[in-house]
Amino acid sequence: MDKKIVLITGTNSGFGWLTAHSVAASGHKVYATMRHTNGKNADKAEALSQVKNITVLDVSLTDETSVKNAFDTIIAKEGTIDVLVNNAGGAMFGVAESSTTEDVQRMLDINMIAPWRLMKLAIPYMRKQSEGLIINISSGWGRFSAPFAVVYAASKFGLEGLSEGLHYELRPLGVDVTIIQPGAFPTEMSQKIQFGSDTSVVDEYKAIADVPGKMGTARDQMFETANPDPQDVADAVVKLINMPKGQRPLRTVVDPTTGEFIKRANEAVNVEYGNILTAFGMKGLLN
Repeated sequence: MDKKIVLITGTNSGFGWLTAHSVAASGHKVYATMRHTNGKNADKAEALSQVKNITVLDVSLTDETSVKNAFDTIIAKEGTIDVLVNNAGGAMFGVAESSTTEDVQRMLDINMIAPWRLMKLAIPYMRKQSEGLIINISSGWGRFSAPFAVVYAASKFGLEGLSEGLHYELRPLGVDVTIIQPGAFPTEMSQKIQFGSDTSVVDEYKAIADVPGKMGTARDQMFETANPDPQDVADAVVKLINMPKGQRPLRTVVDPTTGEFIKRANEAVNVEYGNILTAFGMKGLLN
């Protein structure tokens, strides 16, 4: 196995924390990013720094200069980057109308623009070496937009839109772009959920005020039945990294609860997507 240089974002908790450990344990060199390495995440940064094959970088992904400085650090030490895992993200739930323009902008900045910022830096190096892998962590809500998750879903739709077109655009140049669609997992993200800032409209939705509670109850019941393990997402990342170039699927669903619904939707859309590319003279990019 060739040792790869891997950049993983959002490694202070959840999928990112597990993925950093798993990728490093596979023998790859990991650059793990998080914010506040000298503040609230100091303990996490210190612990991760003690792991073999991991270097921690303090990065604010919505800050152009911070991202560029981190990327330049990696290039100065390694000369290139082989794998980019865009894992960091934020979640926003609640009545969609309560989200202000600034709220929506914040979600797009975190879940779509920040990954693009990193992809824009990584792609030239990957193209130059005719090999590279970009893994974007999306969501099942990147396929379906659910009530009370509208803004979050929209941001993941955007990430999937970037990823899907790039998958076909870059594959002939030796670069794979893939999406992982996790379902609901018991991670720290549930403790960091954001809500719309315009609370003045919430009372207007009393007719469906009990729906979010029902969603939470259904989720908890699924957790009890399926016992989803966040490590499955980290394992999926490692599997994609170790797969041969050109054989990696566009989408990988990791969801023991509602994953079959997502898979069937992906398969159906994939057929029609192929028809669209064919209609516009791009059939050759499908193979």
